[in-house]
Amino acid sequence: AIFSCLKGAFGSSAKARLCGHSITASYGEMCYHDNSLVSASLEALIQHLVPTVDYYPDVAPKLVQLLTEWTETFPYDFRDERMMRCLKDMTLQVARGDEYSWRAMQQMTQRLIKRLSALGQYEEAVAALNAVAQERPASLKSKQTSAQRSDILSVCDDPFILAQQLTHIELDRLSFIGPEEFIQSFAMKDPLENHKGFFRKRKTSNLEAYVNWFNRLSFLVATEICMPVKKKHRARIIEFFIDVAQECFNIGNFNSLMAIITGMNMSPVARLKKTWNKVNTDKFEILEHQMDPSSNFSNYRTALRGATQRSETAHSSQEKIVIPFFSLLIKDIYFLNEGCANRLPNGHINFEKLWELAKQVSEFLVWRQVICPFDRDRRILQYLVTTPVFTEDELHLASYESEGPENNMEKDRTSLLTRYIWTP
Repeated sequence: AIFSCLKGAFGSSAKARLCGHSITASYGEMCYHDNSLVSASLEALIQHLVPTVDYYPDVAPKLVQLLTEWTETFPYDFRDERMMRCLKDMTLQVARGDEYSWRAMQQMTQRLIKRLSALGQYEEAVAALNAVAQERPASLKSKQTSAQRSDILSVCDDPFILAQQLTHIELDRLSFIGPEEFIQSFAMKDPLENHKGFFRKRKTSNLEAYVNWFNRLSFLVATEICMPVKKKHRARIIEFFIDVAQECFNIGNFNSLMAIITGMNMSPVARLKKTWNKVNTDKFEILEHQMDPSSNFSNYRTALRGATQRSETAHSSQEKIVIPFFSLLIKDIYFLNEGCANRLPNGHINFEKLWELAKQVSEFLVWRQVICPFDRDRRILQYLVTTPVFTEDELHLASYESEGPENNMEKDRTSLLTRYIWTP
């Protein structure tokens, strides 16, 4: 909406030159390339928003459009009471004497309140689930008694169904991540910004909750493998999670796939050589190759592009699913933000950087809007998000009890961990 106002403000004073098949144009303190704004001074942006004798747009509809896009794309900005007050004041000013604008602003406000209410309920639910998961029942006090508790195979022995339920959790949690959280989580402070303004407080709780889910799933996988007393049972669970990881890959759920691989590569699991000898690892090695971090995750990025293309031409809801490896997505946005200046040497705002950030975040917004087509299994979902898991120390001790320490360092660690963990 802002750019529409800006473009309408320019007349024949523009200077343009042809560069191959592209056009670079300069309008005073504003520069365009192929009809896209690439840089501008803040003063020029403000100046061209101000009506003149030659340019006097119908301001109310454009402001309604701008506020609608703002509240729908960045609703979390309006959790701040001051922002809501400003929105209400602006509603009164914009809609004064304009019934159409008044109705549009009222509908916009109702949608915003509904979204913020859903966000609050989601955050309360996640906090409650985390509280349950943090409880340390007696079944985790020793490896022998932990074998008495339910394991993943007793809850779900079908890899495809478990992959479907993991996809439910992923899409549920993705849908509540505000796009502004990506930038707020690591944005560098611009010395020209007023940090006493509305955005002084950075709120990235939903992004952090999603990262914590990845960590939980990795530890859950490791716990399920290290928990059984019998080697045959451990091998069966490893093979089961390999099949689950393959189904996640087929669905396009790369985040769960990577969490499972991470859990299986944790040292307490990886050191179980006798257990791994009973496992056919061919499929697992293929999956590891797909998620290989070398060459900046080139194999994964190729698979992600394939899933994205499938999503764009999808004929079913399942084909639309694209759940990226989230930590890498954050890393990409981080380096884009850190590697490019917010302002150019001439003081202009660097819109090329902003366009690229917008491109990546917009793609994420498309992915998070997909509705999971699979049936929910509440028993499986409850197990995945609430069943207690071993800490890193507990995993090591359970691993040593499954297959004894191989060197003095592991023996010393076993003795220390036994004293502080398994001892009543």
